[in-house]
Amino acid sequence: MAKSETVNIHEAKTHFSKLIKRVERGDEIVIARAGHPVARLCGMSAESPKPRVPGTGKGYFSKEFIDHIDDPLPPEIQRYFEPEE
Repeated sequence: MAKSETVNIHEAKTHFSKLIKRVERGDEIVIARAGHPVARLCGMSAESPKPRVPGTGKGYFSKEFIDHIDDPLPPEIQRYFEPEE
């Protein structure tokens, strides 16, 4: 049965290889700083992620956005891209 355990950052750095072996067996490790959880070390599924397919975002951007993509920025935004005087 998989176990969950909380370890502090120093312990995680010192015993990282051992923690990885436990994760490979199905355990989950919570890494804490000063007793507060900040990260979780868990295994990945054996399946590879699905490859990205070109064109799957078609229609994601509205025609209004595309029609105006080359328009100048509004002055209140443009000022952040210009040197200060």
